[in-house]
Amino acid sequence: MKRLVFPETAVGAGVPFLRSLLVEFPTSSEDMGFFYDFLAILILLLVLVDADNNSIRNGAEGYCNYKRSLNPRPHSVTITEFGAVGDGKTLNTVAFQNAVFYLRSFADKGGAQLYVPKGKWLTGSFNLISHLTLFLEKDAIIVGSQDSSQWPIVEPLPSYGQGQDLPGQRHRDNGTIDGQGLIWWEWLNSQTLNYSRPHILELVNSIDIVVSNLTFLNSPAWSIHPVYCSKVEIQNIIIHASFDSPFTNGIVPDSCSNLCIEDSSIEVGHDAIAIKSGWDNYGITFSTPSTDIHIRKVHLQTPLGSALAFGSEMSGGISLVYVEHLYIGNSLTGINFKTAPGRGGFIKNIVISSLEMENVHNAFWFTGNSSRHPDEQYDPDALPVIQQITLKNVVGTNIFTAGFFSGIENDPFTGICLSNITLSITSDLPFSWSCSNVSGYSESVFPSPCSDLTSNSSLFCFSLEDFSTLSDA
Repeated sequence: MKRLVFPETAVGAGVPFLRSLLVEFPTSSEDMGFFYDFLAILILLLVLVDADNNSIRNGAEGYCNYKRSLNPRPHSVTITEFGAVGDGKTLNTVAFQNAVFYLRSFADKGGAQLYVPKGKWLTGSFNLISHLTLFLEKDAIIVGSQDSSQWPIVEPLPSYGQGQDLPGQRHRDNGTIDGQGLIWWEWLNSQTLNYSRPHILELVNSIDIVVSNLTFLNSPAWSIHPVYCSKVEIQNIIIHASFDSPFTNGIVPDSCSNLCIEDSSIEVGHDAIAIKSGWDNYGITFSTPSTDIHIRKVHLQTPLGSALAFGSEMSGGISLVYVEHLYIGNSLTGINFKTAPGRGGFIKNIVISSLEMENVHNAFWFTGNSSRHPDEQYDPDALPVIQQITLKNVVGTNIFTAGFFSGIENDPFTGICLSNITLSITSDLPFSWSCSNVSGYSESVFPSPCSDLTSNSSLFCFSLEDFSTLSDA
């Protein structure tokens, strides 16, 4: 059984598998440990609900230690009762829409389950509702329509002002299958896109989400994109896209709070995990930071991108991020902080600990020159604040360069702290580190970093103990 879990206050999105899948909107708990298959067929159901802004902070322990619970649904119907045919050819969009509409009547009766038996169920876009469990039996496959006209066009997100690929509207992805992304990649590379590409799973203004034991293959753009969400758990996930797929990100927390990513494996063409919070003046105006994020026990690989990235769209702010126990292999960049004049916002109070890197070209890359803008309306005097970033307990083998730290003139990156880091460097460059407009502290770092990172004492460094202090403030 596979699960994508939402509670009573959320509407959800689901991804089907070659084996059974449970998409649930729960209120109490049961065990969610199941082995997941690598091969999968994918479907998107967009999430749009009112979010609860209440947050749960867990201090230095991290949000991944907060667990939620499920209850079974007392009512159940089968998709065939609404005329669906599982032959892989019949379009079942109306059947799914009618089934969900009917199940609304059970919202105040403990909720209901929509059961999908063995078969291939072709469908266009449909949304789920609160108090609903979508259950796919073993060998039940929901197949998204490959007709691009079935993908609705929606407005850009308010914190971005335009689509990521093109100005204007964007596609909402109602379904993809393994290899479906190739069409979108070709359109992007040939500059024949009409609108920005869709994501496999986009959760918008939702609260109390669990995405667990699923595989996402070959997304047109981003695989999992929670935006303006709170209390989100992403666990036991496999994400895979061809390494030459253009700008395919794995998980992109975007203006979210209280979020956990753990026990997962991500291999994509661009950034494996990228934390964001809006773009230039749109993100500044929307003013919703990504905060209280916990990432642990994740394998990351991206030969053309960054394993873990912050930004470059970070204008609403990013803070209180705790990352631990990552394995980063065969990647262009290990840890990447990206910003630019015009972004405004901040990235601060970050701890990244216990990393193992292998075959990584750039271990650490901090830049203030990631200067793509949505339009000409940005304010070049809106300077970002990058401060109190701690990197510690890192071992790297077969690393080409150790670190590139390039802040912004008259707006340096400060409080960059390095400790207990050992990198085996393979390049013949005279210096393994490059620094400008940056200051910080280092201890037990090999090879020795540039002098800019030895100019302060450890009192300037952010630590795990500071999480509790700021969380309780």
